[in-house]
Amino acid sequence: MNIEGRTIRLRAVEPGDVDLMYEWENDCDIWPVSGTTEPFSRHQLERFVERHQDIVGVLCDGQLRLIIETLLSSKPVGAIDLFEYDPIHRRAGIGILIYEQSDRGRGYASDAVETLCRYAHDTLRAHQLWCNVGADNEASLRLFRSAGFTEIGVKRDWLWRPNGYHDEVMLQKIFD
Repeated sequence: MNIEGRTIRLRAVEPGDVDLMYEWENDCDIWPVSGTTEPFSRHQLERFVERHQDIVGVLCDGQLRLIIETLLSSKPVGAIDLFEYDPIHRRAGIGILIYEQSDRGRGYASDAVETLCRYAHDTLRAHQLWCNVGADNEASLRLFRSAGFTEIGVKRDWLWRPNGYHDEVMLQKIFD
């Protein structure tokens, strides 16, 4: 499955992505925004990729991970997820990672979020998407607000980090 935006392509996770996902998932610098608390093994990631070869199985698991790659070079720059997919209420959470600092600020994230929103609405018939973003993560807050997500609340002292507790902002996008 490939879903194209203006500058990026969202594609299914392939077995060849395990090494890339191993690097991304095990980077401790990303754990505070991803909620990860322990490393992933290659075996765990291989099993994850195997389960995600069937879209019906993916949606039954409640998570769809897509690799974000550039249209020009097909270089993987990150991943975007729909998670906690609820087919009854037609909603899902959304999360995104643009891994390399040098790939950030190039519009890949905004194109990926807009493209996945379009796919969620048009193909999955989602009524809404939601996300939670650390209040100090200004880039992600800008990203989701510019994609039409609205702040619906703040969870006070929700995220613990070594320098103390931080607030988390809840955002939601309801499709017409």
